[in-house]
This record gives sequence, structure tokens and C-alpha cells, in this order.
Amino acid sequence: MGYGAAQSSSFPLILFFITGGIAIAAASLSFEDNFDLTCAAEHFKTSPDGQIVSLYLYKNSGCGFQTKKRHLFGWFSMKMKLAGGDSAGVVTAFYMCSDKDAAKDRDEVDIEFLGNRSGQPYLIQTNIYKGGVGNREQRHSLWFDPTADFHTYSFLWNPHNLVFFVDRVPIRVHRNGPGGEGFFPSKKPMYLFSSIWNADDWATRGGLEKTNWTLAPFVSSYKDFTLDVSSAKDAWWNQPVAWSLSSGQALDSAWVHRNLLVYDYCADVERFPTLPPECSLRS
Repeated sequence: MGYGAAQSSSFPLILFFITGGIAIAAASLSFEDNFDLTCAAEHFKTSPDGQIVSLYLYKNSGCGFQTKKRHLFGWFSMKMKLAGGDSAGVVTAFYMCSDKDAAKDRDEVDIEFLGNRSGQPYLIQTNIYKGGVGNREQRHSLWFDPTADFHTYSFLWNPHNLVFFVDRVPIRVHRNGPGGEGFFPSKKPMYLFSSIWNADDWATRGGLEKTNWTLAPFVSSYKDFTLDVSSAKDAWWNQPVAWSLSSGQALDSAWVHRNLLVYDYCADVERFPTLPPECSLRS
């Protein structure tokens, strides 16, 4: 999608470092200084205090935003509250991509929230593309209702690994290969995006559940975007402490894998009779 005219907002972007469990806040920046809208302005609203932005999905159109700049490696995070109730067919995405228009050779890292019929699990799907090749999906259920309140979703991306976090719990670790030449997005800087859109051809029970447009608009809300993309060689996200999980994070990750993993491409031998080589890199 192309640029749209951004509506004025004081949505804060709080940059911070996380080292040894300590968060150090830096300057707050405005939404319009860092993002462009990719939809009509009437599909985008801010709270009266300017702290929350919301995207609206109607039958005729969804909505999204993207950073003005691309970044290579760092920490990217956003607090989000998803559309509640019967949201079958609705997808809310928080992702990074090297191209604004989904080029064939793009690199991309996805978090997608797959809407549900009321009372059924809300799934989070993660996926990775390198050079336009994807098909690296994992799906997890969540240990909370993501429509009831804001929760934090994050990427940690450095030359060694890519970690997906939910409320600082690592739900997926994707490692780079020996010599940095594995199935790993490490060559192309990426924009950061979020969007809400209709995907009822596949998103809920493989497309069996269609979007109930009588319930529109569907709304996703955002606050507290955090970003650390320092180019300094000693940036915390590119130090050995960030190249692998801590012992506590490893325990959390193992619990998620045992209890919440719904689908893993590395276990799908019917789809991949010969598993992709990066599957052997998992610890």
C-alpha cells in the first residue's frame, strides 16, 4: 500500500535500552514524525489524550501505518489491543518488511493475529520470508485474552537470531545459520508496519468462517511504540547477552512450546518431507 496523509497525533514513541532487566527511557516522539498512514484518514483515530491510536476495518477498506525509515537490526515493540467479539476473518498484523509493496524478493518478519468466532481461541501466527520465500509459519494460542487489554508484542533482531516476544516471553526463536548464510533475514533493512484487514478466505478455520460485516467496524488499538535501532557497535541488542536466551527465558520458551504451540512447519513432514535446514538449528 502507498502512503496516506497522516492525521496529527502525539502518540509517544519511547526509545529504551533493556540491559540486565533495566529499562532506560529516552525521548518521546510524535506519531506523525515516525509513521505514515496507508489508508484514508477516516479509518484512523486517536484518543482524546493522544496516547492511543486506533485502526478501523470496514467492508470497503482496512487501515495501516508504516515507519518512514527502514532499519537493519534492533528491538521493535508495540502495545496492542485487538478487535473483540466475533472477529472471524479479521487479521491484525504487526510486521517488518524490506519493501513497501511486497516485492517478490522481499525479506519479511510477521506477527499476525487471526480473528476468531466468539469463544474460540485467538491465534497468533509468526512467519519469516527471505528473498521472497516464506512458508515458515508457527501458530500459538495465547495465555490471555488479547482483546480485553493492551499487551506487548516485540521483535529482537540481530545477526545471530530473531526472537518473537509476547509480554517479554519469547514464543519463537529463529537462528541464523553457520557463517550467517542460513534462512535468515539479515541483508535488507526493513520498515515496520501494522494493519488490520479482511482475510476471510484463509484466516479462520482455513477460510470456513467468514467475516460478519454487520459487526463492523473492527478496531485494533496501539500505544507505546518502542524502538532501539542504535548503530553503535556496543548496542545492547548486538551483544552476546542478546545472541541467545537467558536461562529464565529458555524455561518460558519451553513452556510455551509444550502448552501453546498449535502448528509448527518444522513438524509438518507431510508438507515438508525433507525439513528445511534451519529446523536443525533449534536448541
